[in-house]
Amino acid sequence: MKQSIFTIERSRPLARDVVELRAHGDTSAITAPGQFVNIRLTGKFLRRPISVCNVAGDELTLIYKIVGGGTRQLAAMRPGQTLDLLTGLGNGYDLSPAGDSPVLLGGGVGTPPMFWLARELLARGKPVRIVLGFNTADEVFYVDELRALGADVTVTTVDGSRGVKGFVTDGLPQDYSYFYTCGPEPMLRAVFRATKTSGQLSFEERMGCGFGACMGCSCKTLTGYKRICKDGPVLRKEEIAWER
Repeated sequence: MKQSIFTIERSRPLARDVVELRAHGDTSAITAPGQFVNIRLTGKFLRRPISVCNVAGDELTLIYKIVGGGTRQLAAMRPGQTLDLLTGLGNGYDLSPAGDSPVLLGGGVGTPPMFWLARELLARGKPVRIVLGFNTADEVFYVDELRALGADVTVTTVDGSRGVKGFVTDGLPQDYSYFYTCGPEPMLRAVFRATKTSGQLSFEERMGCGFGACMGCSCKTLTGYKRICKDGPVLRKEEIAWER
């Protein structure tokens, strides 16, 4: 973990209530896709955790949804302003078990970590298929960016206004060697039950400190209690204590 000051380079809307932020700073502590940063905002007691979308040199890309006062405040910030970040938080995804044909599943704001993950898998010569799930067409984002990487992208929407009608599990391919996913818990539970291989699930959880000190985000697993911020946010399917 490292505390660093980042300077905002660009902030732009991507979809309804979804913003992409790019900033420059010390990214050396960010080492694996699936990690997150914790942002300090003026007047807010707790930092805001946001998943890392991409890292390229000293440039950090974050994508977040405006859901409350903190994220509205962040969205109002402009290029040249600075952010106090804790970086290198969380364990991130393990790429070694991916096999020959991994599938990535992102739900809503669970989409951003899929970008860096896809980039890393493609760099290792893996053909990457990605299924992105949204409620409606006006919430869809980053499809073109993922396709530009070389990924095969399927979009699902609950109302059928774009792509496959249904949930992210309705776009799951028949054959795949391993899965990676990120999204809200109802989606993760559905993926957990629908998938037939091993995989890794990244959890969204309310966090106090973001680095394992307060124990506020602890959850029960088959191997004991784990802190989502420190031992996660990525857990393996085999350790999750849900009914199969």
